[in-house]
Amino acid sequence: MKINKNFLIWAFIFIALSFFVSMSGNGARKNLQEKLAFSDFMNEAENKRIAEVTVVGNDVSGKRTDGTAFYTYTPYDPTMVETLRKSGVKVNAKPVDTSSSTFWGVFVSWFPMLLLVGVWIFFMRQANSGNNKAMSFGKSRARLVENTKKVTFADVAGADESKQELEEVVDFLKDPKKFSRLGGRIPKGVLLVGPPGTGKTLLAKAVAGEADVPFFSISGSDFVEMFVGVGASRVRDMFAEAKKNAPCLLFIDEIDAVGRHRGAGLGGGNDEREQTLNQLLVEMDGFEENENIILIAATNRPDVLDPALLRPGRFDRQVVVNNPDIKGREEILKVHVKKVPLAKDVDLAVVARGTPGFSGADLANLVNEAALLAARKDKRKVTAQDFDEAKDKVLMGNERKSMAMDEKEKMLTAYHEAGHAICSLNVKETDPIHKATIIPRGRALGMVQQLPEKDQYSYTRAKMLSRLIILMGGRAAEELKFGYDAVTSGASSDIAAATNLARSMITEWGMSDLLGPIQYADNSSEVFLGRSVTQNKNMSEETARLVDSEIKRLVTEAHEEALKILKSKKKDWETLAEAMMEYETLTGDEINAVIKGEKIDKSKDAPVKAEKRTQSSLPEV
Repeated sequence: MKINKNFLIWAFIFIALSFFVSMSGNGARKNLQEKLAFSDFMNEAENKRIAEVTVVGNDVSGKRTDGTAFYTYTPYDPTMVETLRKSGVKVNAKPVDTSSSTFWGVFVSWFPMLLLVGVWIFFMRQANSGNNKAMSFGKSRARLVENTKKVTFADVAGADESKQELEEVVDFLKDPKKFSRLGGRIPKGVLLVGPPGTGKTLLAKAVAGEADVPFFSISGSDFVEMFVGVGASRVRDMFAEAKKNAPCLLFIDEIDAVGRHRGAGLGGGNDEREQTLNQLLVEMDGFEENENIILIAATNRPDVLDPALLRPGRFDRQVVVNNPDIKGREEILKVHVKKVPLAKDVDLAVVARGTPGFSGADLANLVNEAALLAARKDKRKVTAQDFDEAKDKVLMGNERKSMAMDEKEKMLTAYHEAGHAICSLNVKETDPIHKATIIPRGRALGMVQQLPEKDQYSYTRAKMLSRLIILMGGRAAEELKFGYDAVTSGASSDIAAATNLARSMITEWGMSDLLGPIQYADNSSEVFLGRSVTQNKNMSEETARLVDSEIKRLVTEAHEEALKILKSKKKDWETLAEAMMEYETLTGDEINAVIKGEKIDKSKDAPVKAEKRTQSSLPEV
């Protein structure tokens, strides 16, 4: 195909150049001759100043007696030749060459038609080529992933339960008769459900790698186009291609893009997406038992999928891929640090214990950030301190050491964060403090970071109420130290988090004595004029007023309790605030030492005293 294209290009260039040369040849020659009027030509001939002429049709060219060249155009004059002879002019006559003019005249007249034919041939070749884009609307966009680097279950860490469920699929692809002999029927579709970054795509690749079968990958959004019927055509073509390569594995990532509940939303029920979903349902249900095709799909929003997708015979098995536990996180870290040189003080079990709630992608990012920090400091190995700094960067954002705060703003931030910390140390149930800082990170001027000692899967009402008190501790500290009129906008994110937590406690988890253990929240939402509009269909206006009053009560009581704690622990609170102004960042152990009156040894850390900032800006909070 490339050879044909190059040939056509050079052929076109040759024709254009030859046409240009032929058309400009005579003109170039005439430019070297003097143009002479016919009457002047005859006068000079009669005066015997013309030596020689050449006549070609009506064109006459020649030389004077002094050697200068000229040309002219003659009208019909029968006496011209006789006059030239009498004047002693040598007359040469040549026939008119019509071959060149005829060819180029025909070529120029037919050039537009030839151009249209050439363009048509070009597009037809493109339509029949393998890389066709313009004419292959209905073709499947599923890519056959080459196993250049074979992925197996050994490459997937932290998902042991999920791998066990998928091993049946691998056995079926390897030996289908093993199950059919006993009348068993392997699931035709497997739905991987879990938060983003937990390794759903990697698991699907591992299934194909273990079974050593072709692996077709496509995204749910690749099916839907603006043209009617294109998505359904792509679904048909995808399954037809899969049947040619059976046994094989089809993987659809983010299937909620095409498998959303039919009839939901403000749109109609006959749009292109729903037609694509209908075709997908038909193709999945039309599988024969001997076709040996497994469809695996991934989503982090199973609640929006159409029920017809999840019925037996289609996606009749759901494999939950959750965030890894502490053991799983350690195994994932071991996979990601294979190419990272580690110092002796790095204990991956400690790193795993300090990263609860991290997904596999988060842990990969953590290892990468630690390696980048070590490289920035020209280290040869990644140390535990690099991992600790990387964890702070991932959780709290990058330090903005270039931002300057005056003493008043610094004092306000120190007392605000000390208020959070003191409340955290004096409530019923809470997680231990990992670090507190007044160095701006991300969009926050300061932060108190808490990390659980172990993985937690549910939270008690007492812990949530304690969380409300901790969130309101910053605002309460500002009021006590600087007065109500001097409170700032720094507590805006704390207030928003407290309000959302109180709303969830009341409307979702049934933790209100007034409203009882009833769920009032409705997670359904619709897009209207570009905005997501939540529909409170489970709640009357009177109930909505009660919900608002209960939210206000919980947040207000938490604020009052925070004030009580800070008043009773005023000495500890002010001591901690002064220490934070001096050191800027304190660990959980250092906070406890400050409150006990012990000295802090910061000799191993970078500067003990706070450095002065040179630039001034206020982050959005």
